[in-house]
Amino acid sequence: MTTDASRTAGLTPAVLQQLMTDGNGPRILDVRTPGEFQSTHISGAYNVPLDTLREHRAELLAHIGEDVVLVCRSGARAAQAEQALTEAGLPNLRVLDGGMMAWEMAGAPVNRGPERWDLERQVRLIAGSVVLITGITGLFVPGVHLIGTAFGAGLTFAALSNTCAMGMMLSKLPYNRGPRTDIRTVITSLRGRS
Repeated sequence: MTTDASRTAGLTPAVLQQLMTDGNGPRILDVRTPGEFQSTHISGAYNVPLDTLREHRAELLAHIGEDVVLVCRSGARAAQAEQALTEAGLPNLRVLDGGMMAWEMAGAPVNRGPERWDLERQVRLIAGSVVLITGITGLFVPGVHLIGTAFGAGLTFAALSNTCAMGMMLSKLPYNRGPRTDIRTVITSLRGRS
Protein backbone atom coordinates (compact mmCIF):
# COMPACT_ATOMS: atom_id res chain seq x y z
CA MET A 1 0.00 0.00 0.00
CA THR A 2 1.37 3.37 -0.91
CA THR A 3 1.84 6.11 1.62
CA ASP A 4 1.91 8.87 -0.97
CA ALA A 5 -0.18 11.86 0.10
CA SER A 6 -1.83 11.96 -3.33
CA ARG A 7 -3.27 8.50 -2.84
CA THR A 8 -7.03 8.49 -2.70
CA ALA A 9 -8.97 6.66 -0.05
CA GLY A 10 -9.52 2.94 -0.43
CA LEU A 11 -12.90 1.33 -0.74
CA THR A 12 -14.24 -1.32 1.61
CA PRO A 13 -15.96 -4.42 0.22
CA ALA A 14 -19.27 -3.32 1.79
CA VAL A 15 -19.15 0.10 0.11
CA LEU A 16 -18.23 -1.42 -3.27
CA GLN A 17 -21.11 -3.90 -2.98
CA GLN A 18 -23.49 -1.02 -2.28
CA LEU A 19 -22.19 0.95 -5.26
CA MET A 20 -22.66 -2.08 -7.49
CA THR A 21 -26.24 -2.69 -6.35
CA ASP A 22 -27.18 0.96 -6.93
CA GLY A 23 -27.07 0.21 -10.65
CA ASN A 24 -24.32 2.41 -12.06
CA GLY A 25 -21.31 1.15 -10.13
CA PRO A 26 -17.68 1.88 -10.85
CA ARG A 27 -15.62 0.10 -13.47
CA ILE A 28 -13.65 -2.63 -11.71
CA LEU A 29 -10.19 -3.45 -13.05
CA ASP A 30 -8.69 -6.65 -11.69
CA VAL A 31 -4.91 -6.45 -12.11
CA ARG A 32 -4.10 -10.06 -11.18
CA THR A 33 -2.82 -12.62 -13.66
CA PRO A 34 -5.37 -14.11 -16.08
CA GLY A 35 -5.02 -17.44 -14.25
CA GLU A 36 -5.89 -15.86 -10.89
CA PHE A 37 -8.75 -13.92 -12.49
CA GLN A 38 -10.12 -17.05 -14.13
CA SER A 39 -10.06 -18.83 -10.77
CA THR A 40 -12.19 -16.22 -8.97
CA HIS A 41 -13.25 -12.65 -9.68
CA ILE A 42 -15.91 -10.05 -8.98
CA SER A 43 -18.77 -10.23 -11.45
CA GLY A 44 -18.41 -7.52 -14.09
CA ALA A 45 -14.70 -6.96 -13.40
CA TYR A 46 -12.27 -6.53 -16.29
CA ASN A 47 -8.97 -8.39 -16.22
CA VAL A 48 -6.13 -5.97 -16.95
CA PRO A 49 -2.98 -7.70 -15.66
CA LEU A 50 -0.55 -5.35 -13.93
CA ASP A 51 2.18 -5.83 -16.57
CA THR A 52 -0.28 -5.05 -19.39
CA LEU A 53 -1.60 -2.03 -17.50
CA ARG A 54 1.87 -0.63 -16.90
CA GLU A 55 2.99 -1.14 -20.49
CA HIS A 56 -0.19 0.22 -22.13
CA ARG A 57 -1.53 2.69 -19.57
CA ALA A 58 -1.64 5.56 -22.06
CA GLU A 59 -3.77 3.48 -24.45
CA LEU A 60 -6.06 2.38 -21.64
CA LEU A 61 -6.83 5.89 -20.35
CA ALA A 62 -9.30 6.61 -23.15
CA HIS A 63 -11.27 3.45 -22.37
CA ILE A 64 -11.28 3.30 -18.59
CA GLY A 65 -13.53 6.20 -17.58
CA GLU A 66 -13.66 8.32 -14.45
CA ASP A 67 -14.97 5.96 -11.75
CA VAL A 68 -12.45 3.11 -11.39
CA VAL A 69 -11.78 0.60 -8.62
CA LEU A 70 -8.58 -1.45 -8.79
CA VAL A 71 -8.53 -4.98 -7.39
CA CYS A 72 -5.89 -7.64 -6.80
CA ARG A 73 -5.45 -10.41 -4.25
CA SER A 74 -4.57 -8.29 -1.21
CA GLY A 75 -4.20 -4.71 -2.45
CA ALA A 76 -0.44 -4.50 -3.18
CA ARG A 77 -0.61 -4.92 -6.96
CA ALA A 78 -3.70 -2.71 -7.14
CA ALA A 79 -1.74 0.03 -5.34
CA GLN A 80 1.04 -0.33 -7.94
CA ALA A 81 -1.58 -0.07 -10.71
CA GLU A 82 -3.02 3.01 -9.01
CA GLN A 83 0.40 4.65 -9.01
CA ALA A 84 0.96 3.82 -12.70
CA LEU A 85 -2.44 5.17 -13.78
CA THR A 86 -2.09 8.27 -11.59
CA GLU A 87 1.29 9.00 -13.20
CA ALA A 88 -0.38 8.61 -16.61
CA GLY A 89 -2.96 11.26 -15.66
CA LEU A 90 -6.03 9.37 -14.41
CA PRO A 91 -7.31 10.92 -11.18
CA ASN A 92 -9.85 9.60 -8.67
CA LEU A 93 -8.78 5.98 -8.59
CA ARG A 94 -9.73 3.76 -5.69
CA VAL A 95 -8.26 0.47 -4.48
CA LEU A 96 -10.42 -2.24 -2.93
CA ASP A 97 -9.15 -2.47 0.66
CA GLY A 98 -7.82 -5.96 1.28
CA GLY A 99 -8.44 -7.02 -2.32
CA MET A 100 -10.16 -10.27 -3.23
CA MET A 101 -9.23 -11.75 0.15
CA ALA A 102 -11.34 -9.11 1.95
CA TRP A 103 -14.09 -9.31 -0.69
CA GLU A 104 -14.48 -13.05 -0.16
CA MET A 105 -14.17 -12.76 3.64
CA ALA A 106 -17.07 -10.28 3.53
CA GLY A 107 -19.16 -12.95 1.82
CA ALA A 108 -19.48 -10.89 -1.35
CA PRO A 109 -20.41 -12.76 -4.52
CA VAL A 110 -17.71 -14.00 -6.90
CA ASN A 111 -17.54 -15.83 -10.19
CA ARG A 112 -15.52 -19.02 -9.79
CA GLY A 113 -13.57 -21.00 -12.33
CA PRO A 114 -10.94 -23.73 -12.02
CA GLU A 115 -9.10 -23.51 -8.69
CA ARG A 116 -5.47 -22.35 -8.85
CA TRP A 117 -2.87 -21.55 -6.25
CA ASP A 118 -2.44 -17.79 -5.93
CA LEU A 119 1.01 -16.27 -6.48
CA GLU A 120 1.69 -15.64 -2.79
CA ARG A 121 1.13 -19.32 -1.99
CA GLN A 122 3.42 -20.34 -4.86
CA VAL A 123 6.15 -17.98 -3.60
CA ARG A 124 5.86 -19.46 -0.10
CA LEU A 125 6.14 -23.00 -1.52
CA ILE A 126 9.23 -22.24 -3.63
CA ALA A 127 11.03 -20.13 -1.00
CA GLY A 128 10.19 -22.51 1.82
CA SER A 129 11.31 -25.53 -0.19
CA VAL A 130 14.62 -23.88 -1.11
CA VAL A 131 15.29 -22.91 2.51
CA LEU A 132 14.37 -26.41 3.75
CA ILE A 133 16.42 -28.27 1.14
CA THR A 134 19.49 -26.04 1.42
CA GLY A 135 19.26 -26.11 5.22
CA ILE A 136 19.27 -29.92 5.29
CA THR A 137 21.88 -30.20 2.51
CA GLY A 138 24.00 -27.63 4.36
CA LEU A 139 24.42 -30.16 7.19
CA PHE A 140 26.42 -32.32 4.80
CA VAL A 141 27.78 -29.81 2.28
CA PRO A 142 29.32 -26.68 3.82
CA GLY A 143 28.09 -23.38 2.40
CA VAL A 144 24.92 -24.63 0.71
CA HIS A 145 22.83 -23.03 3.47
CA LEU A 146 23.83 -19.63 2.05
CA ILE A 147 21.42 -20.20 -0.84
CA GLY A 148 18.58 -20.24 1.69
CA THR A 149 20.02 -17.10 3.26
CA ALA A 150 19.93 -15.38 -0.14
CA PHE A 151 16.26 -16.35 -0.52
CA GLY A 152 15.57 -14.94 2.93
CA ALA A 153 17.24 -11.67 1.94
CA GLY A 154 15.13 -11.56 -1.23
CA LEU A 155 11.92 -12.09 0.74
CA THR A 156 12.93 -9.36 3.19
CA PHE A 157 13.53 -6.96 0.31
CA ALA A 158 10.17 -7.98 -1.22
CA ALA A 159 8.38 -7.12 2.02
CA LEU A 160 10.17 -3.78 2.46
CA SER A 161 9.71 -2.67 -1.15
CA ASN A 162 6.22 -4.17 -1.57
CA THR A 163 7.39 -5.93 -4.74
CA CYS A 164 8.22 -9.55 -5.40
CA ALA A 165 10.60 -10.57 -8.18
CA MET A 166 9.85 -14.25 -7.60
CA GLY A 167 6.11 -13.59 -7.84
CA MET A 168 6.60 -11.66 -11.07
CA MET A 169 8.67 -14.53 -12.52
CA LEU A 170 6.08 -17.09 -11.43
CA SER A 171 3.31 -15.01 -13.04
CA LYS A 172 4.97 -15.69 -16.43
CA LEU A 173 4.55 -19.47 -16.12
CA PRO A 174 1.83 -21.05 -18.30
CA TYR A 175 0.01 -22.22 -15.15
CA ASN A 176 -0.45 -18.60 -14.03
CA ARG A 177 -1.03 -16.98 -17.39
CA GLY A 178 -4.36 -18.67 -18.04
CA PRO A 179 -6.09 -17.40 -21.14
CA ARG A 180 -4.05 -14.91 -23.14
CA THR A 181 -4.78 -11.30 -22.24
CA ASP A 182 -3.39 -8.79 -24.71
CA ILE A 183 -4.09 -5.07 -25.01
CA ARG A 184 -6.53 -5.46 -27.93
CA THR A 185 -8.62 -7.97 -25.95
CA VAL A 186 -8.63 -5.69 -22.92
CA ILE A 187 -9.66 -2.61 -24.91
CA THR A 188 -12.37 -4.54 -26.77
CA SER A 189 -13.88 -5.70 -23.48
CA LEU A 190 -13.68 -2.18 -22.00
CA ARG A 191 -15.45 -0.74 -25.07
CA GLY A 192 -18.19 -3.34 -24.76
CA ARG A 193 -19.56 -1.72 -21.59
CA SER A 194 -22.21 0.88 -22.30
